[in-house]
Amino acid sequence: MAWAEKRVSTAKGRKGEVSWRVRFTNAQGRPDSESGFPTKKTALEYGRKQEALLKAGQRQMRPTEAAAFGTFARQYMKDRQKRGRTNSRRWDYLESYLLPRWESTDMRAITWYDVDTWQLKLPCDDVTRGHIVSLLSTIITAAVDSKKVDVNPIYGRRRTKPAVELVPAPGTRAGNKAARARRKQSVWTGDGVRPEDVFLLAERLGPANGAHVLTVAFTGLRWGESLGLHRDNALRRRRQPWGAGVFECPMISVVEEIAEYEQRDDEGRKLGTFIGLEPTKTDGETRDVDVPLSLARLLERHLWDWPHERTFCTPSGKPWRRGNWGRTLRPAADGRDERERRQGVSHREAWEPICPGVDMRALRHLHDTLQAEIDVAEPLAFEAMGHRRPGIKRVYQHVTPEMRQHRLDGLEGVWQRAMRNVGLPTLWSRSVLLKSSQKITEAPGLRPAPQVRDGGRVA
Repeated sequence: MAWAEKRVSTAKGRKGEVSWRVRFTNAQGRPDSESGFPTKKTALEYGRKQEALLKAGQRQMRPTEAAAFGTFARQYMKDRQKRGRTNSRRWDYLESYLLPRWESTDMRAITWYDVDTWQLKLPCDDVTRGHIVSLLSTIITAAVDSKKVDVNPIYGRRRTKPAVELVPAPGTRAGNKAARARRKQSVWTGDGVRPEDVFLLAERLGPANGAHVLTVAFTGLRWGESLGLHRDNALRRRRQPWGAGVFECPMISVVEEIAEYEQRDDEGRKLGTFIGLEPTKTDGETRDVDVPLSLARLLERHLWDWPHERTFCTPSGKPWRRGNWGRTLRPAADGRDERERRQGVSHREAWEPICPGVDMRALRHLHDTLQAEIDVAEPLAFEAMGHRRPGIKRVYQHVTPEMRQHRLDGLEGVWQRAMRNVGLPTLWSRSVLLKSSQKITEAPGLRPAPQVRDGGRVA
């Protein structure tokens, strides 16, 4: 039974201060104590609460009962299956980071100090460190729910960030206060990428891959969403009654995506790489994205020539692998050296860098940046990107045809301005892309393409 002891401080500066200490039997059945309570009542309340845990049976584990993190983590992964890529990533975090350090550790012995110190030394970027600690916390919380442990000591704690590495400024010594922070390389976010760079990149990649790059930059599709885009969903029509007429514009319907991840069984054993179609992850990701007219015309011409059912895929009709797409995109964006002609090898011209380091995610970031630049209304900006808008305004504010028209006009203006700035009247010397008030001019030698009606107008 818990009891309280009065304590009178004799420390310098606190002499005579009264506090209370409580002695009790903790949830493991061992004598324990806690100090620093202001009153006898609060001390007794704490002690009785701890003894109640033992009586309620919330921690009646025998010494031989398995409480190792690795044992419970594997059971948790077996019981709580997630979508393919999420499940694969969790297993990667477990095998590469969590199990090597905590597999045989009793979960009751895990402390926040140990976890925080360990995560600072992980050989990965800081965002990944956060995901790893979050997974560790999720598993310990599940252990609390299953009555393996009483409390999750790392829940809600703020991680310590790595110290900024200092390097001497020119003309100073290492210990001088003039040392400057070395900027760590971060994930590419699209900083510095211009619409003009996207057109130069598309021109260099060619019609099929160039259309892929332009579509992502001017619609904001995710990588998997762009690969999963079926030709039947690539140029649909939006019809929305408004006022005395009907608003109509071309749009892309996002309903599925191509996923690529390592398959695992319930025990975490690898079963091989999965590449295939999956439904979009959330309701917000299932959406219709309005397409500016010049891009609609480009997609129309692309689909006219493209023999495969997926709008963007390899020339053989298979989904792009991330590595293969990288080998196609990297030299076009980063540049390459000239290759001399020799036996069995053709000549290859040198390419100057256009936007080194850019990837498809950066183009998606660029699209959202353009939406902010042309003042797209928040309801439409969140809808186009497939994001869930926070707050009550998500319920009260809706997208109108005027919002859609403003976005289309703004993106069309960016398109036309970028084409003029880089001096490209055509793309790949085949598609003459004019303003929305003009018709498509057929390039010599091409089959006539079905016409895209003028989009984004209230009839």
